Amino acid sequence: MRIQKLNAQNMREIKQHEYALLNEIAQDSMLTQANLSDRLGIAVGSVNWYIKRLITRGWVKVSHLDRTRLKYDLTAEGLAVFSQRALSYARNSLKVYGDFREKAKALVLELKQKNVKEVYIDGLDEMTDILRLTCIEAGIHIVDTPNEFVLKVDDQGYRIMSLLN
Repeated sequence: MRIQKLNAQNMREIKQHEYALLNEIAQDSMLTQANLSDRLGIAVGSVNWYIKRLITRGWVKVSHLDRTRLKYDLTAEGLAVFSQRALSYARNSLKVYGDFREKAKALVLELKQKNVKEVYIDGLDEMTDILRLTCIEAGIHIVDTPNEFVLKVDDQGYRIMSLLN
């Protein structure tokens, strides 16, 4: 119970570089600080500072293999924080997907009510893919060149960008 409360509190405080370090250490505990610096694109001094911070928080422990070689391991608490952050990211991603999926369904319903049979979709990102799949699922044909109905992703969701008459 104590770890869960601690994790919930510390989850808000974990920085992206700290999470990235936890991820790298989880994958290979024998990485040097120079390797970590190269992989993460941050200075070796910053890697050293972040690792010390992770050790102080109790998320990473360090072992001396010899005079010049260190080994980094995630502690149980570090693994829990890392896992909870990954789970939180997955949940947020699913929520974003669900929101865009609902918006795509609403737009497709509007198109079906207008008896639209084919559309052009402008864009190549993940949100556009959701719209594309929703159209295909509803039997709306996707064309390769702009036609009367051009669909686009915007900040609010999806919209019909132009109706050429």
